[in-house]
Amino acid sequence: MQRKRYENRPPREADVTEEALFDERRKFLKLGAATLVSTAAVLELAAKEQLPAANLDYAKDPNAGNLELNTYEQITSYNNFYEFTTSKEGVKPLSKRFKSEPWKLTVDGMVEQPLELDVWKLMKQMPLEERIYRFRCVEGWSMVVPWIGFELSRLIAMAKPLSSAKYVRFETLYDPAQFPDQGRGFLATLDYPYVEGLRMDEAMHPLTLMAVGLYGHTLPPQNGAPIRLVVPWKYGFKSIKSVVRITFTDTQPQNTWNIYAPREYGFYANVNPGVDHPRWSQARERVLGHFFKQPTQLFNGYAKEVAHLYKGMDLRKQF
Repeated sequence: MQRKRYENRPPREADVTEEALFDERRKFLKLGAATLVSTAAVLELAAKEQLPAANLDYAKDPNAGNLELNTYEQITSYNNFYEFTTSKEGVKPLSKRFKSEPWKLTVDGMVEQPLELDVWKLMKQMPLEERIYRFRCVEGWSMVVPWIGFELSRLIAMAKPLSSAKYVRFETLYDPAQFPDQGRGFLATLDYPYVEGLRMDEAMHPLTLMAVGLYGHTLPPQNGAPIRLVVPWKYGFKSIKSVVRITFTDTQPQNTWNIYAPREYGFYANVNPGVDHPRWSQARERVLGHFFKQPTQLFNGYAKEVAHLYKGMDLRKQF
């Protein structure tokens, strides 16, 4: 039986950038010169950008929604990864010596079959596929990324969680020798290791991806090598990077940003243009490399696929 494909609908562009965000806009334009590409132009892009040679075997995304991809340079040069630095442009240079091989992924907690997996072997065992997803940061910027990975539900099936397991907790590598901010001790920006969580039905959803690559190549360190979570209808901080542990539990796990600032960051973090962050309006967003802003879509444009998961919930209170 053929798997039903998800739908993507390209958002509209609108309103000129506010004067207060002029400096941020300049960073966006510098990175991309407002250039986006379609999947038909990937080969041309590879020649111009000198992309790393493809090293993953995967099924291509037909891009039925005709989304425009951000360039490899944009996607890999503008990153939030506080373990390295709070500077988006500073992550890439600081991550050059990051070692992601070998890499073990532990799957434990309320499961019948605890797992200790070699991620690099797992990449060859899992049926990889490209997923062209919108990616929305709570700070008000966004991009479109051609991730490569496998559905998290496949990994869950391997672990055979108990019926009493209601949530999934994720944990990032803790390695102060590789992550400069972790090495700052009590002066670190956040408490580490970074942790995130999903409800079981969110984790099992076919859109939820364990990404191991982009643009045909394994993930670079600044994008969460060698394996990261991607939940396209949630703000980017939910898509935890460089995962080393996945734990099944019957208790809702606290996530790092909710612990750090509970009034600003909730557990669900679904993209919602009607609920502003205290410091950033969520009504509009700017695609990396674009001069103009565009309206933010509820659930980042994936409402048709995921809205039923939150039926009866007040998404203004349970943010």
